[in-house]
Amino acid sequence: MRKKVKSLGKIDIVCGDITNLEIDVIVNAANTTLLGGGGIDGAIHRAAGPELLAECRTLGGCQPGEAKITRGYHLPARFVIHTVGPIWHGGKHEEAETLANCYRNSLQLAVENGIKTVAFPAISCGAYGYPIQAAAQIAMNTTREFLATNDKIDKVIFVLWGEEFYEVWRQFL
Repeated sequence: MRKKVKSLGKIDIVCGDITNLEIDVIVNAANTTLLGGGGIDGAIHRAAGPELLAECRTLGGCQPGEAKITRGYHLPARFVIHTVGPIWHGGKHEEAETLANCYRNSLQLAVENGIKTVAFPAISCGAYGYPIQAAAQIAMNTTREFLATNDKIDKVIFVLWGEEFYEVWRQFL
């Protein structure tokens, strides 16, 4: 996949593989067990190695909208923030607020741990079925609002797998 980058201020969007990014922290779109799964979650666990799973076992899971942090182990990223996005049920079950909390709480956890650069995938847009346009708008708006009131984060990168996701996020940049 050809790497594309689009920037605006402290926010970048990149078409690529989040597990290859040399950055302070990558965010994992995890499930509630934090014990690995499919999609980006499985890719992060495979790239980080068995130590990540061992540390995740000590965290007691994670509820949708919350975030927890671990070391990055064999990843180029120093840390992984695990957040659980909402499963799409038509938008009538507080999915938008839960998704916004994923971004907000991940960024807050980064600040609390002195992290300056954060990379996000498209949370909830895979197996959880969140509509891409709506998810991109929530991701961008929540991130902009956070950065407008907090100067501790130097860069947020949305790392999107595939041309379709990249183009949707680019529209909201």
